[in-house]
Amino acid sequence: MDTNAEGVLKRALAFTHNPYPTIGVEIELALVDADTLALKSAAPDIVARVPRKYEGRFKPELVQCCLELNTEVCRDAGDVERDLRAKLDVAEQLARRSNTRLYWTATRPFSEWHEQEITHDERYLGLVELLQDTARRLITFGVHVHIGLDSGEKAVMMCDRIMNHLPTLLALSANSPFWHGSPTGLQSQRSRLMDNLPTAGLPPLMRNWSEYVWLVNHMVETGFIHTIREIWWDVRPHNNFGTVEVRICDLPPSLDDVLGLTALVQCLVRSLSQQIEAGAYQHDCHPMMVRQNKWRAARYGLSGQLIEPHSLEVMLARKVVTQLVERLRDVAEELRCSSYLEHVLEMAANPTGAKRQLAIYQKTGDPGEVVRRTLEAQG
Repeated sequence: MDTNAEGVLKRALAFTHNPYPTIGVEIELALVDADTLALKSAAPDIVARVPRKYEGRFKPELVQCCLELNTEVCRDAGDVERDLRAKLDVAEQLARRSNTRLYWTATRPFSEWHEQEITHDERYLGLVELLQDTARRLITFGVHVHIGLDSGEKAVMMCDRIMNHLPTLLALSANSPFWHGSPTGLQSQRSRLMDNLPTAGLPPLMRNWSEYVWLVNHMVETGFIHTIREIWWDVRPHNNFGTVEVRICDLPPSLDDVLGLTALVQCLVRSLSQQIEAGAYQHDCHPMMVRQNKWRAARYGLSGQLIEPHSLEVMLARKVVTQLVERLRDVAEELRCSSYLEHVLEMAANPTGAKRQLAIYQKTGDPGEVVRRTLEAQG
C-alpha cells in the first residue's frame, strides 16, 4: 500500500503471472421444473449435494434458479471439455433428483423475474439492496472465459485490443430473444439487461495498469463498488487469477458451442498477445463504433451488418466470424484446439440459439413449447 498526495491510502493490485494462455470457463445454467417448465429455485439444494471433489466449482448465483459451473485451470479446449462434461453429468444427476432440468438459454421464454428467489448470501443481498430492481431483473445466463496473461499491463492492453471483437462474440452466442413471455425483437436481450448495471458494458479505454489500479481504488474509495467483483465490464482484467475475462457471451445452446467460443477466445487472446509483444501499432477505434456494432449484434445476431472499425467496411457478422477463424487457424494448431475452432464455422453457418427459439415460437405461439422442444433437443 502507499499514500497519495491527499493522504488517501491506496491499495496495490498484484497481477498473478501466467506464462501460458491458460483457460478458465464459467457457465451459468437455468434451472427449470421438469413438469411445469418454469424456473425453479433449486440451486441451493443442488449445491448442497455436490460431491466433495467438486466443492467450490458448483456455485449459486444471484438468483436461486441459476447454477454456475466453474472449470479448473485448463491448458486447452480439450481440457475444458473433459472438465465440463464430468461436472455437467453430476449436475444433471443432482438436478433430476429434484425434478429439475438444466436449460441452455440466456434468458427465459417465460417465468417472471419478480417471482424468483434471491440467494441468501450477504453479497447478493447487498447488491439487491443497492441496485433494487436493476439487480432483481438479472435473470440471465452467460459464459465467462478467462485466459491467462503474463502481466497486468498486457491485460489492460488486451481489453482495448479485443474490444473490437466483442460484438462478433455476442452475435455468435446470441441466445436470449425473450423477456416477460414475449419476443423482444432482439436476439440478445441479456446483453441489454446487463448494460443497465452501473459498472457494466464496454470497458473504458485505459492507458496502462496504473490507470486501471487508480480507477479501481477511486471507485472503492468513493463507494461506487466494494470489490473488483462489482465491475461487470464485457471484458475485464482479473488480477487474482492473472487473466483477462471475456464476459460478453450469452450462454449458447450446447456445450459444443461453449467449447467453440472458448477456443475462439483463447486463440484471439493469443494472437493479440503476440501482436503486443511484437510492438504492433494499436489503431485507435472510437468506442461509439464498437457500441454500434454491439447493438447490431444484440439486435440481429449473425444476420447483423457489422462495421469494420478501421476500414469502415460493412460486413455480415457471419462473414466476420469466418474471416476471423481463417486468420486464427495457425494459432489454433499451436494451442491444440483446431477442431474446436472449426466448430465455430458451423455455428456461423447455422441459426443462432435465439433464431432457433424464435422458430419454435413462430410455429406454436407458446413460450412453454419453446422450453419443452429445446429441452428435447438438448437430450
